[in-house]
Amino acid sequence: MNKLIHKLTAAVTAVAAGVSCALYCAPLATDNAVITANAADDCNDDWLHAVGSGLYDKDGNQVWLTGANWFGFNCSENCAHGLYATDVDDFLSSVADHGINIIRFPISTTLLKSWMDGEPHKVSSVQAAYNPPKDVVGEDGTITPAGKYGDINRDFVLEDGKTLKNSMEIFDIIMQKCKKYGLKAFIDVHSPDENNSGHDYELWYGKAGITTDDWINTLVWIADKYSNDDTLLGYDLKNEPHGKRGYKGTECPDNIAKWDDSKDENNWKYAAEKCADAILAVNPNALIMIEGVEQYPMTDKGYGWDDPDIFQPKPGEEKWYGAWWGGNLRGVKDHPVSPKAGKSQIVYSPHDYGPSVYAQTWFDKDFSTETLLDDYWRDTWAYINEQNIAPLLIGEWGGHMDKGKNQKWMELLRDYMIENHINHTFWCLNPNSGDTGGLLGNDFKTWDENKYGLFEKSLWQTTGGTYIGLDHKTALGNNGMSLSEFYSSGQKSNLNGGKTYDPKEPTSQPTTKSSTTSSAVTTTTTTTTTKTETETITSTTTKPEPYGTLKVDINIVDKETGELVEGVGYSISAMANNGGGAFYGERNYNSNLTDNYFYPNKLNFSSDSEILDAVFSLEIESVPKGYRMPKSSPSTTFQIRADRPQFKVEIEIANEKTILGDANGDGQVNIADAVLVMQVATNPDKYDVGKTSSSITAKGKRRADVDGKSGLTNADALLIQKFKLGLRASLEQ
Repeated sequence: MNKLIHKLTAAVTAVAAGVSCALYCAPLATDNAVITANAADDCNDDWLHAVGSGLYDKDGNQVWLTGANWFGFNCSENCAHGLYATDVDDFLSSVADHGINIIRFPISTTLLKSWMDGEPHKVSSVQAAYNPPKDVVGEDGTITPAGKYGDINRDFVLEDGKTLKNSMEIFDIIMQKCKKYGLKAFIDVHSPDENNSGHDYELWYGKAGITTDDWINTLVWIADKYSNDDTLLGYDLKNEPHGKRGYKGTECPDNIAKWDDSKDENNWKYAAEKCADAILAVNPNALIMIEGVEQYPMTDKGYGWDDPDIFQPKPGEEKWYGAWWGGNLRGVKDHPVSPKAGKSQIVYSPHDYGPSVYAQTWFDKDFSTETLLDDYWRDTWAYINEQNIAPLLIGEWGGHMDKGKNQKWMELLRDYMIENHINHTFWCLNPNSGDTGGLLGNDFKTWDENKYGLFEKSLWQTTGGTYIGLDHKTALGNNGMSLSEFYSSGQKSNLNGGKTYDPKEPTSQPTTKSSTTSSAVTTTTTTTTTKTETETITSTTTKPEPYGTLKVDINIVDKETGELVEGVGYSISAMANNGGGAFYGERNYNSNLTDNYFYPNKLNFSSDSEILDAVFSLEIESVPKGYRMPKSSPSTTFQIRADRPQFKVEIEIANEKTILGDANGDGQVNIADAVLVMQVATNPDKYDVGKTSSSITAKGKRRADVDGKSGLTNADALLIQKFKLGLRASLEQ
């Protein structure tokens, strides 16, 4: 929304082009691309995709889009505002230095069409010069250096140093500048025509001669143009579709945006689906941002789009749910947008504002996060995130710092987005937004420290305050890092509400690690698990036995049920050393252990408190009928003390009927299993065993744990996907 005047109103499938989730293969650019972006990214490795409510990179690492809007390409100037006052390099470097990792660029369909038709519209309100355009040597030998008499936005002018380039050329330059500073971008079709108040128009067609085909074709054209440049990550198909049903008539008006299962031209759900299909056909990697509408009928009461509204209805007579323009996504639960290529690129993008824009009814009380959720957020859009249907991106939020209700609302929404890792782009960088103001002063250079201070907490950053970009190679400005730097650093971030978050292993980790040896995998003195792809060893310390005796309690269990399996033949060995190379108590012991316990030779502790490294190895030699022989043998290391020499191991073997990788228990292995594994790994509070009705079961968790490491992680999901795609023959090792 271009805030120049006040508004008066306000599963999961992770498949795109046959690949999804952690295993994500970006297609090569086609040879017949119409136009490629200037200086296209050689790496082209930053495309994103959705799994549940999260967005992930090509390696299955979760990312967080935390950005801001920069409007102007939607307006009559045909260019981002402020470039009459500041240099684009200064502007974008400052944006990146302040931790914004993505910019939403509003644009008009008529401007895109001028580019597509080869007749790009001119720009205005842009200061650009490079005078003289090159060094000039005077008759007396004096050199006048290039740019001495004018050097601002030099890349926006032709070789003469003064003639402005056209709007498409300037947009392309801005995209390359974004790349330079580690910024990403997406465009938003803000209005059909170039109009500073174009957001007031309800639909994506019907104004300035723009048709639905024009709207789709122009988006497909630019998606194709940038299909080999991951600076432009996605497309917000239409800003704030809206319109009210009205109080008369027996049919829904055709001049408002609705959301149902019809093929009517004003059905936003149908139009968005068609447009998404067309864009994904030329760039299957692009994110598709889909906003809501304004009103939605109370279908739970039997009302539909043809039912007229009631003026000032009495309690119980209401027929319609209201919302901000573009904010009503209630239709997703009844009629989700479902492109032919799958939902892995779909991001729902509501807008939300405070009372300084309009005094909505949910602001009438002493509101809190809970009242906002109960009165508006949850049923209007937040359920999409809560139920893990798709990612959310709050495309516009912001407002004036009034030290009152509006500022309170901003803080509550900010904290809710942080806590629930909801993507967002703040409205806006521009100072010339009438009902919200901006992050910058009128010079487009000076930051409003109070407003930025409120907003800054919602930017993706490490716990140490380093901002995190979305480019794998280029760091985000001077105060940030690249995506690869972050995920290789092991640092924590404020993703997932500031909770301790290990990006490489997003499951609970033990707090005290023992030293490792070259022959086995490290465990701890707290409960943990080390495993191969078909068997697991779980270790705990219990009450002490007499000093000098190591007692190993062995349990072999069914991988799916966790029940003890009898009749397994195996040989084992246990040993301990004091770090100097001497071993104490090594002994092999064959099958059929008495009471499942094993006592190796007595250990020669030098004191009651001495700590020794111990190694336990087991080789399964035979299994009962109906079970699979594992293809490798587990071993583990642990630390023992003279006063705590008891150790327990649990080893899993798979029943022949067990379908390894079947996380959801539907009797087969498919992408849905990988999705569920990633949901458990990234959001265990919601999807781990027993948390909610959509949680994984204990059996499913055991079946899906196939990567040879403790707990469910993205690595398990990756193996399941590789198996599904035929890249590995089995989930056994």
